[in-house]
Amino acid sequence: MKEIVLISVSGDDRPGVTSAVTGVLSQYGANILDIGQAVIHENLSLGILAEIPQPVDSGPVLQDVLSQVHALGLQARFQPISEESYDHWVAQQGKPRHLVTLLARRITARHIARVTAVTASHGLNIDQITRLSGRIPLDRIDSHSKACVEFSVRGAPGDAAVFRSALLEIASELDVDVAYQEDNIFRRHRRLVVFDMDSTLIEAEVIDELAKEAGVGDEVALITEAAMRGELDFKESFRRRVALLQGLSEDVLQTVAARLRMTEGAEELISTIRKLGYRTAILSGGFQYFGKMIQDRLGIDYVYANELEIVDGRVSGRVTGTIVDGQRKAELLESLAARENINLEQVVAVGDGANDLPMLSIAGLGIAFRAKPIVKANAKQAISQLGLDGILYLMGIRDRDTQI
Repeated sequence: MKEIVLISVSGDDRPGVTSAVTGVLSQYGANILDIGQAVIHENLSLGILAEIPQPVDSGPVLQDVLSQVHALGLQARFQPISEESYDHWVAQQGKPRHLVTLLARRITARHIARVTAVTASHGLNIDQITRLSGRIPLDRIDSHSKACVEFSVRGAPGDAAVFRSALLEIASELDVDVAYQEDNIFRRHRRLVVFDMDSTLIEAEVIDELAKEAGVGDEVALITEAAMRGELDFKESFRRRVALLQGLSEDVLQTVAARLRMTEGAEELISTIRKLGYRTAILSGGFQYFGKMIQDRLGIDYVYANELEIVDGRVSGRVTGTIVDGQRKAELLESLAARENINLEQVVAVGDGANDLPMLSIAGLGIAFRAKPIVKANAKQAISQLGLDGILYLMGIRDRDTQI
């Protein structure tokens, strides 16, 4: 009969705890079957699953461990584990693993209680909980604060769609974001991030801004909203809106460009992923003029958007070349992935409108950002409460990883 013991050590964190405990176990030839450690507010929780080899008696082993632990001012607890229980635990390692990520300006006990209750009710077991966001000073919580907790869960829900729907309800009710994704090798090896531009990278729909300058703002805005909700074919709505800009002076483009604001977190996100070696692209149903401006500002690698035709210094009311609609965005995404020699699972796509859904659906990580309801309901993931830099959490990048 093999003797297996779970050793749990807790107390004030200090150097040398793991070394002291394993040093004792090594004297008796023990095998380490599992080990894990967490530190919360300088309080240590260390767990070691050890096999005491025959014919060694576990009594003296555990007594020596206890003496070492007490000498460090810590507490220890020992729990015998049966071979049957251990074998059952080993058999669980083949189950699928997923990640549930909770994002908010400030995370409360209610948020975690609701998310974990739904997780448990769908038969998923939480193996690990990790805070991805940095430490939040009590006096600095504001409209731009970020908090993120990631739950590593084992198993698969009976109905993934119902589970996702339940998480979406929590997100809507509590004004938080909750993501659910498979924990696989691609999650940690994304290589390309593509963005919609209008209302994603920038806080405006450029065509609406141009329309205001042309005196047709209300008319164009109505068409834009209908298109973003998926009520109108994008190409037809786009042609109608561009036609209304006929006669607008080319100088107005610079005027509009000067007042455009980057979306919260855009610069931080792009700067971080560029440092980490990611490639980036803009795939936009907007205009190339503004896409190039953002490319120069943020250092984005590729830009694909519509070319607004200018004749004699004025907008002709037409665009040249192929219109970048939803299907074209998906085609461009596939082409860029092939060009970069990567799998589609390694692509992150971000957008807010119905014409972004095709590219969101084929990317390994498709994120509806501050999107219309129809887009949020059909995208794999959604972020509405944080800025664009919240996407880093869904990519498994912690705040401390960005300090480079």
